[in-house]
Amino acid sequence: MNNGQKKGKLFVVAAPSGCGKSTIINSILDDSDMPLQFSVSATNRAPRDGEVDGVHYHFMTTPEFKQAVAENKFIEWEEVYPGRYYGTLESELRTALNRGENIVLDIDVKGAMNVKKIFGDDALTLFILPPSIDELRKRLVSRGTEDPSVIDERIAKAQYEISFADKLDKQLVNDDLERAIINTRRVITDFLNS
Repeated sequence: MNNGQKKGKLFVVAAPSGCGKSTIINSILDDSDMPLQFSVSATNRAPRDGEVDGVHYHFMTTPEFKQAVAENKFIEWEEVYPGRYYGTLESELRTALNRGENIVLDIDVKGAMNVKKIFGDDALTLFILPPSIDELRKRLVSRGTEDPSVIDERIAKAQYEISFADKLDKQLVNDDLERAIINTRRVITDFLNS
């Protein structure tokens, strides 16, 4: 248990690709005044040079990962690439919360809804929206990293994800990155102080 110390809280951020989610999260995590840490995911990929188990990822073999899936040990998991799995272990989140840690999760909208279902008022879910689908397409094209068919797939996925935005606790439009960071920080601070 946590020996009487205050229980931690979960802050979940979901957004379609190209909405600035990672930039917003990293900016907030870099702020030493924000008492937050990023969730450590599990994966079946091998550690890269310098990566430490339990710090960068929880490294598992493919059979271990699949067994954990079968035993419902993940609050969310995904096969990101063929044969490459990533997920968030429920036990790890509960341990961190019981230590009084406040954890940020960067997961998809379905995972965010599942976190809310499992953790209730200990979790706040936030969806970052693009100003419009046209603006999102412009952002993805301006990256110059994907061909048009991949961008079309990302836009279709974004439209699907956006259809669930109102199922999350809060929604913020990233029409100006600095304002989105400030607004996200405000939402987190209000939640941590509640």
